[in-house]
Amino acid sequence: MGPFALYLKEGVLPLDEALMKAGIVILVVFFVLLIMYILISISGAILHGLTSGKSQAKPAAATVTAAPAAPAVEDKGEEFSSGTLKLKGCDEKTAAMIMAIVSDNTGIPLSELVFKSITLVEEK
Repeated sequence: MGPFALYLKEGVLPLDEALMKAGIVILVVFFVLLIMYILISISGAILHGLTSGKSQAKPAAATVTAAPAAPAVEDKGEEFSSGTLKLKGCDEKTAAMIMAIVSDNTGIPLSELVFKSITLVEEK
């Protein structure tokens, strides 16, 4: 019995058999890991397809529902103010339109923008 023998309860397993069995176990482990990788990749692609399909459908619905004018009654539950706005030469409706256009063009939500003043510039 050499120093590289695997001792079992029944006896000694020769080195070549021990290496072959260890190699088979390693191959089985890597095969199972490969199958798990493939299944996770497939499920990730399916979930990505489902979420991208929903995200494309939502903006179309949002543009349709956002087209009507805002309701006349304000929600008093949560009021937010970030200071005062000075209007110089323009009415509130025009100022609201300018703020909405700036928010849309920059991609920054209107609640995160702070306007100090809006001045109407007359063309000559």
